[in-house]
Amino acid sequence: MTATSDTPELRTANTTCCHKHLSITASAVSMTVGVFSNSFALFILIKSYNRLRIKSKASFLVFASSLVITDLLGHLINGSLVLYVYCSQRKWETFDPHGVVCSIFGVCMVFYGLSPLFLGSAMAVERCIGVTRPIFHSTALASHHVKRLLALSWLLAALVAFLPVLLQRPYEVQSSGSWCFFHMEQPKDWLDVLLPLLFSFLGLLALMLSIICNTFASCALLHGRLRHKQSCRVTPYHLEMICQLLTIMLVSCVCWGPLLIHVIVLSTRRKEESVCFSLLTTVRMATWNQILDPWVYILLRRAVLKKIFMLFHSCWSSKHPDLPYWQCRMVGSSMEASKSDPRCPAAPDTAITSITGSLACGSHLNTLSSSPHHQ
Repeated sequence: MTATSDTPELRTANTTCCHKHLSITASAVSMTVGVFSNSFALFILIKSYNRLRIKSKASFLVFASSLVITDLLGHLINGSLVLYVYCSQRKWETFDPHGVVCSIFGVCMVFYGLSPLFLGSAMAVERCIGVTRPIFHSTALASHHVKRLLALSWLLAALVAFLPVLLQRPYEVQSSGSWCFFHMEQPKDWLDVLLPLLFSFLGLLALMLSIICNTFASCALLHGRLRHKQSCRVTPYHLEMICQLLTIMLVSCVCWGPLLIHVIVLSTRRKEESVCFSLLTTVRMATWNQILDPWVYILLRRAVLKKIFMLFHSCWSSKHPDLPYWQCRMVGSSMEASKSDPRCPAAPDTAITSITGSLACGSHLNTLSSSPHHQ
């Protein structure tokens, strides 16, 4: 694939547009932090998958591990290309006269941008079905269906990424001279407008699907918890996964929303404006999505959430002495509910927690009964 004839002029004229805003240090730090974060999160997810063999949890862990692997490869490949461009002094006409590196760079930017959004929406759909239709989830969503859904997400992202190359609309060096993307300045025909709009609309559609499915799943869990029905489904790992999905959705909306909307605005504008700093800023915001995603799985785990809850509980108990008595009543009622429902056998960690809580409550009630205030 060869570059367009007016690309060298654009490169020469625009390489100084954002020179003062660029820094190789920022790219190197972003790449290092992203690789470390995703590697650490991948280790945690693999460890959780080997330890817990619950089918509904395993499907979610497969999606989550695929998302982390995609983010890891995105940081490695895109970060390496950015460092290579900086080390080459951003002289594209010297090291990339035929536009091959630029085409590869643009394909990677689009693919590793859309893939996390598609995988996040697929995770939200899978968890919504698992919470609202557990029987259908256990029978219809087998492991090979999960793998097909993963392959479909990657295939759709790859199709959008390779579409400019297939339609002979090559990616172009942007005005900063440090990365490649769709043709954003003075579109020549309807294809130059359609390609970035397709990228943005598919990304926004994935975000909207994630919001809808996560909202339905969260409302279903909250409704089941409040009504004290279907208590078997409202398990700790369900709540853990919903918290992770809601956080991923929030991070994706904050990081990717400005870029997707900005691309739509730039594609539909008519007058010539400088898009150097604004587009580069939104792209850098989007790269933080791949950095923050793994920390969702690192921080929003049951072990970490339990420690945070215990810390909050200790601080709250010191200010409100009546809280332990209220907690005793809640623990007692939950134990009675679990005994009355034969479908919900207590898990080992739940049983230990209940026994420990009841012992602590019993000692606290004895203390209250012997105190002069309660006599």
